[in-house]
Amino acid sequence: MAVPIYSDDACLAHSAGSVHPERPERMPAILRRLRDRSADRGIEFMTAQPASIDSLAAVHDRAYLAALEATETAPVTVFDADTAANEHTWRAARAAAGAAIAAVDHTVADPTARPFVVARPPGHHAEADRAMGFCFVNTAAVAAAHAHAVGIERVAIVDWDVHHGNGTERIFADRADVLYVSLHQYPHYPGTGARTDRGSGEGLGYTVNVPLPAGSGEREHREAFTEMLPVLTDYAPQMLIVSAGFDADSRDPLAAMEIGPAVYRWMTERLTDCAIASAGGRIVHVLEGGYDLSALADGVDAVVAALLEYRV
Repeated sequence: MAVPIYSDDACLAHSAGSVHPERPERMPAILRRLRDRSADRGIEFMTAQPASIDSLAAVHDRAYLAALEATETAPVTVFDADTAANEHTWRAARAAAGAAIAAVDHTVADPTARPFVVARPPGHHAEADRAMGFCFVNTAAVAAAHAHAVGIERVAIVDWDVHHGNGTERIFADRADVLYVSLHQYPHYPGTGARTDRGSGEGLGYTVNVPLPAGSGEREHREAFTEMLPVLTDYAPQMLIVSAGFDADSRDPLAAMEIGPAVYRWMTERLTDCAIASAGGRIVHVLEGGYDLSALADGVDAVVAALLEYRV
């Protein structure tokens, strides 16, 4: 079983400030841990081309993309209280999206491959025309749109970041060709993700929010995840994309949940079951949040171990 690790050093140059929790050190913390595991058969470290403007425009407004590109000529561009770009952010965001596109292509060509994209900035709060919540380009949404472009008809995005992925939900809210499922702390930033939010128009019922109260631990997460699995099974996606945040770990400073790496491994195993059942095994993990470096490295390591070792 192969686990290609897609990453790009261009992602290291983005910075929102020296004390910002979404800091460049997140990537090296993960990659050091994975290189310790690199003797394991199946891990490959890969690079990719930056995403094209056209591929980003599949989910983002072109005027917004032009505003992002303009940040290359300014030392700091502030989008909101949490979200600032430096002159390297546009390149980093394109590199992250390009890595996700390459990961999709990889698993389309070889369904036995289970890629993990280790890139930043994260993406799931980015809306079609708005940066927010540390996010500029919605990497998972770009990956889903690219999957459609290469012939995948039904894509499921499962978002287990502790913060609700408002951007991903809104981008696909009125569409039935993407099932968006989110497991998150509620109420919490950004204030969206109520159970009653189920999509609109043709997409009604293809948004599934599973909110959990602060302090939820392993039992609550397993129960909630088990609750949503039949929805995923019924949808029978032809590809799974996981918005993989690791900020529900009890060590994370930006949330109030109580799980650890074992839960991430268990969720990965359940999603791998689903991918094998309906998608020929096609599953791609894309890094979102996670702001305690040890918890982040432990969580990604647990997921990669499951991707390498789990057999149905």
